[in-house]
Amino acid sequence: MSLYGALFSGVTALAAQSQSIGAISDNIANVNTVGYKGTDTRFATLVTVPTTQTRYTPGGIEARPRPLIDRQGVLQASASTTDVAITGTGMFVVNTSSDPISSPGTYLYTRAGSFTTDSAGNLRNTAGYYLQGYPIDANGDIPSNQSDPSVLRTVNLNGVAGTAEPTTSIGLQLNLQASQTSAAYVAGDMSAGNVTPHFERSVAIVDSKGGNRTITFGFFKDSALPANQWRAEVYIEPASDGDAGLTNGLLSSGIVAFNTNGTFDATNTTLSTALTVPYATALGLSDNVITLDLGTDATSDGLTQFDAPSTLNNTVVNGAVFGQLAAVRVTEEGVVSVVFSNGRTKDIYKLPIATFRNPNGLENRSGNAYQATTEAGSINFQLAGQGGAGKIAPSSLEGSTTDLASEFSNMILTQRAYSAASKVITTADELLDELIRIKR
Repeated sequence: MSLYGALFSGVTALAAQSQSIGAISDNIANVNTVGYKGTDTRFATLVTVPTTQTRYTPGGIEARPRPLIDRQGVLQASASTTDVAITGTGMFVVNTSSDPISSPGTYLYTRAGSFTTDSAGNLRNTAGYYLQGYPIDANGDIPSNQSDPSVLRTVNLNGVAGTAEPTTSIGLQLNLQASQTSAAYVAGDMSAGNVTPHFERSVAIVDSKGGNRTITFGFFKDSALPANQWRAEVYIEPASDGDAGLTNGLLSSGIVAFNTNGTFDATNTTLSTALTVPYATALGLSDNVITLDLGTDATSDGLTQFDAPSTLNNTVVNGAVFGQLAAVRVTEEGVVSVVFSNGRTKDIYKLPIATFRNPNGLENRSGNAYQATTEAGSINFQLAGQGGAGKIAPSSLEGSTTDLASEFSNMILTQRAYSAASKVITTADELLDELIRIKR
């Protein structure tokens, strides 16, 4: 009966518009939610019996929510270095467990990149989901099987509390005065303090534990040598820092030679460029194996002998004293790095970007996250900026895709449609009442 059909059609309209107003209310409620993706509502007719030329049977309407997960939100600058956003396609990979290896959780995908550290140093967002990344090894490489979620690890900052790098190379740029008056020399005199070097300079190096040590370069114009050659000694100070087998802390000795134009003569130089610094056993340090760079043969880029006062122009010494974790940063390529107080930087993780053929087919989960479904298609783990994946925007957050003007306009339309549907129900009710009165 068409009157009953009209009544039921109005009821379905009320239910459909109720779903629509529910979606609108969620969109408005999440206007300030980081990475929120709005939901639109589309309507489809319900047909119970096909309409003919002589008869129409009302069916009604149903609401079909359409997620807008693939819509890009506006990026907002953030003061936190652990806040990240994605420009383009893809989602961050997160897990409900802080340690998915020993305590498997559920892998989810989100655009909500407001990550902070918990008490264990793990990065998690405001919903409590833990950020996943590829660990970077000592060679700067990530696991080769990037499509396997089991190689992912929760991004943790506690494992890199400090770092130090021992000195392995020293470069000297100095001039020894050509007109220096020569004198008699005995091997080891400078390190023993029996003779004052004609030129002496100390260089700070870093030991295996990140501590500062001092080695000294002494140069002496020996009267027993040709005019363009100098005696050179390298010794550790104080001598007690050196191994007991060293004499007065002497590490190396030899000759440095120069050409007639004052440039470095590598051919006739006997001072070894391979320097080993053995420490006293009580210090518990491993040896420093250092390469000396005295300059290029026949050039003036290192040691020189010009008729100008002896002076040290520059030293290039690598290594770093112990430094504590000072800051965290994320690059556009998704590399998570830690910066130490000694100026050193270490890459520790690389963030994957999860892409789907149909991201709007993902299933909603609490906390502004999504779970993979067959409708969304297969998961592809890409590196940022590769394979169609978007890039990482450091110190940024993706804003909600809610447009208040559109939502309030839709709210008015939905309200009017709901009112109209209620009128259909009251009208059908009145007609049915009239029909019942016929019997009277």
